[in-house]
Amino acid sequence: MQSTKQAIFKLGEESYGLDIMNINSIEKPVPIEKAANAPANMKGMIILRGDKLPVYSLRKKFRLKEKEADEDTRLIVTNSNGITIAYEVDKMEEIVAFEEEQILDVPPLVKNKDTSYIKAVTKSNDHLLILMELDGILSEEEQSKIKAMLKQ
Repeated sequence: MQSTKQAIFKLGEESYGLDIMNINSIEKPVPIEKAANAPANMKGMIILRGDKLPVYSLRKKFRLKEKEADEDTRLIVTNSNGITIAYEVDKMEEIVAFEEEQILDVPPLVKNKDTSYIKAVTKSNDHLLILMELDGILSEEEQSKIKAMLKQ
């Protein structure tokens, strides 16, 4: 993997990174409207600058206990698998540049269909950091359900 700039965010005690080139915007939470037939990890829909966007809980995806949005909660708006979507995270931390030699491949033992969201790993401030593969977050079933909901 080449050098990269990552937006570092927290979910619980863990830190993750998303390539800043894949992020449209980072937003404060807005009211979420529940959606019928939504995938289990989806919180609902929001209207952001006139666009209807699904809001996806990365806490649910990683089987963390749900928590109320607070002053640190952010929505990372991005395009994943052709879907403009807002990923809810606990806190945005910083933008960090990593050189190619700092980035490590995912160990083969960890790679499977349930961890397809892991692109690589690195260290930041002496903590392990998971660099996320944007198109690996949503399962094919979730993608189909969300695309169907957006057509309604």
